[in-house]
Amino acid sequence: MIKTALITGASSGIGKELAIIHAKKGGDLVLVARRKDKLKELKQELETLYKIKVEIISKDLSNISASQEIFDEVIKKEIEIEYLINNAGFGALGKFHELELDRQISMINLNITALTVLTRLFLPEFVKRNSGKILNTSSTASFMPGPLQAVYFATKAYVTFFSNALSEELYNTNITVTNLMPGATESEFGATSGMDKTEMFKKTASSQSVAEDGYKGMMKGKIDVISGLKPMEKIMMAMIPFMPKKMVLKQIRQMQEVK
Repeated sequence: MIKTALITGASSGIGKELAIIHAKKGGDLVLVARRKDKLKELKQELETLYKIKVEIISKDLSNISASQEIFDEVIKKEIEIEYLINNAGFGALGKFHELELDRQISMINLNITALTVLTRLFLPEFVKRNSGKILNTSSTASFMPGPLQAVYFATKAYVTFFSNALSEELYNTNITVTNLMPGATESEFGATSGMDKTEMFKKTASSQSVAEDGYKGMMKGKIDVISGLKPMEKIMMAMIPFMPKKMVLKQIRQMQEVK
């Protein structure tokens, strides 16, 4: 039986690599992103190489109506989604009061609202048939507040706690919710957020390795998957609960300052 995965943010980075992994396993795909040209290229590549079926939906998920439109299109085409992968997201580097308000509202709409709405729309059918897997891409940023990325870090904290709560709500079903928390990852995120010029992004994990960790974790039904951390970052993460908050905030700010 071919199981279809719907992946948002599928035109590049972790989302694209997740699509490739699923296609290699013989699964069909519904790929969602803003850039239709990139989606068409990926569709042709995956259908040619792996003899699967790929549907593409070009939507900007920062628009409030986009999630419902995606769901309606999937229902209209009678596609049964087995894996829902909410991967789309973006960040912005700078002081909260200096960054454009519209951009930060769009970030909240994409990182939080779209993920929440898509999950709410697809989950009842998962429950009805008692099968399905959800993978939400959060971030190691969800462990702490993020000076110079105040809204981004806060949105990822939402994703982590939302995902973890759902996993427990569904404890007596065959449905799993996995929360993927990458560290700094080689993708377009660094350039679009401005993080590529910071100390934190000097050495990044590959999108492929993070996607592999996330996909494997989803298939095993893990609650949390942490991926792409450097040794010193792992040590810092372990120490955060025991450090004074003011010290943590200062360190994070310094790591995110453009040098």
